[in-house]
Amino acid sequence: MKMNWKALAFLAGMLAFWHGIVWMQLVNTALFPGPFAVLEAGISWFNSGILLQDVGTSIWRLLTGLAIGGTLGILLGLAMGRIFFLEETAAPFFHILRAFPPVAIIPLIIVWLGIGDIAKIFSIAFAVFFPLWISTLIGVKSIPKEYLKVATLFSKHPLKTLTRVVIPAPLPFLVSGVRIAIGMGFIMVFVSELAGASSGLGYFIASAQIVYRVDQMMAGLIVLGLLSFLTDYLFVRVSQRLFPWVNVQ
Repeated sequence: MKMNWKALAFLAGMLAFWHGIVWMQLVNTALFPGPFAVLEAGISWFNSGILLQDVGTSIWRLLTGLAIGGTLGILLGLAMGRIFFLEETAAPFFHILRAFPPVAIIPLIIVWLGIGDIAKIFSIAFAVFFPLWISTLIGVKSIPKEYLKVATLFSKHPLKTLTRVVIPAPLPFLVSGVRIAIGMGFIMVFVSELAGASSGLGYFIASAQIVYRVDQMMAGLIVLGLLSFLTDYLFVRVSQRLFPWVNVQ
């Protein structure tokens, strides 16, 4: 993913188009405010000091959910990829759970865990678990058997085979899984904060909807989108530095 002049020109063109249809009064500005009105709402949000608080709260929930769900997904993917009995018995159950839309379990999570941070983090962890589990499992299963035989032949300790062959092998799959998990994590941050939150980007957007401030709603969505883009961009850059052999676009 690269930000070049073509991408910037396209973004500028979209902003110009947005401003143009508002300026020519082709839409109701009360329902679809222009970019300057949305920018003004964002500046007011920032000057109030609430913007940084909402961003910090949402990012903290996202990172905590990613850490918990990602760690469990990777560990289970590694275990199932190496232990055939575990995959044969438990994989169908997790595939059934994977088919559940993460948003659909929000009502159950609220019933079981309430509306606090624990419920929100759990919903994020649930959503990010499956992309990382399935990507790790596929990566481990794709290791050529010859590699494992050679590693076992030259290494007397199974731990060396695990750290030098089994764990590095699924990295290309894992990087893609993390990028998918980041996107799903941001979706769940927004959805989980719509109910019972007192701060966060989702709470800000829901509050703006109650008072019919469409400019604030659009400002909140833009901030959420920019944060998702920036997080994905930074992850790609770090991955390119740490794993130069992985083709990350």
